[in-house]
Amino acid sequence: MSNLLKVSLSPHIHGKETTRKLMHGVIIALMPAFLASVFFFGYGAIIVTTVSVASCVLFEYLIVRFVFKKTLTINDGSAFLTGLLLAFNLPSNIPVLIIVIGSFVSIAVAKMTFGGLGNNPFNPALVGRVFMLISFPVQMTSWPVPAGFQTGYSDAVTGATPLAIIKEGIKNGEPVSQLMSQIPPPSQMFLGDIGGSMGEVSAFFLILGFIWLLYKKIITWHIPLSIILTIIVFTGTFWLINPEKYADPLFHILAGGVLLGAIYMATDYVTSPMNPKAMLIYGCGIGVLTSVIRIWGAYPEGVSFAILIMNAFVPLMNRYIKPKRFGEEIKNG
Repeated sequence: MSNLLKVSLSPHIHGKETTRKLMHGVIIALMPAFLASVFFFGYGAIIVTTVSVASCVLFEYLIVRFVFKKTLTINDGSAFLTGLLLAFNLPSNIPVLIIVIGSFVSIAVAKMTFGGLGNNPFNPALVGRVFMLISFPVQMTSWPVPAGFQTGYSDAVTGATPLAIIKEGIKNGEPVSQLMSQIPPPSQMFLGDIGGSMGEVSAFFLILGFIWLLYKKIITWHIPLSIILTIIVFTGTFWLINPEKYADPLFHILAGGVLLGAIYMATDYVTSPMNPKAMLIYGCGIGVLTSVIRIWGAYPEGVSFAILIMNAFVPLMNRYIKPKRFGEEIKNG
């Protein structure tokens, strides 16, 4: 019997990049921001990151080894990256048990339930983060004030984030100009010496990682810049209309998780569109939803919800928003 020719689906041209290399590239890009969070939050940042990463890797190992009974996948770095990104979305003083629960939801529910890497429709770290926010709202919104190694893990002083200060103040009818005096100046926010999650306090270092990702061609500019520019245009329009009621666009970019979400989470290969046109629409959708939630929603932050909502539209985008096809259709007769 002659050997059968086995033909797989396209693409048939393989590049040098592997899943492991791509994951490691993103992890390397996050290292400057991680070191900055350790500098500002001390041992708490190390504990939260270690527990989150170890839990995610362990849960994936157990599920693949004893439930799926397949070849181990933890070497591809995706579970490590999920744990790292989850840690970046958490306060540096959150109880360890809650971190473990969030890691379980990220890996077991959001990722492995759908078959593992490449099959999950939603970003696993964001699913874990939103679950924790809904289930443990007090612990997830008790943000430590940056103090470096001057305070320990459990006795850090907590305070409101800039987004929460502005949100609550506007709700109480206070003018934005008065509220802005209660938050750090843009230069301090840019460097990261502000309250918030580990990934919200390192704008400068997150941008350094973004440059690295672009240089290594791990991601493209389409999603991050479309998100950032959309938020600037949307919030800037309302700020120009009434600067006493709406915060300026620079504040919206530097405060909260816009940069972390736009650069490192919305660009996830599995849950983002595949072609540039769809990427731009996807990014604009995230930018609009983030702005709407921040300005009129119940939560001061909206990046996580916006990305997850747009994740749901990605299959539709990949199906109907495609690049122009070359050639022509030949009809018989």
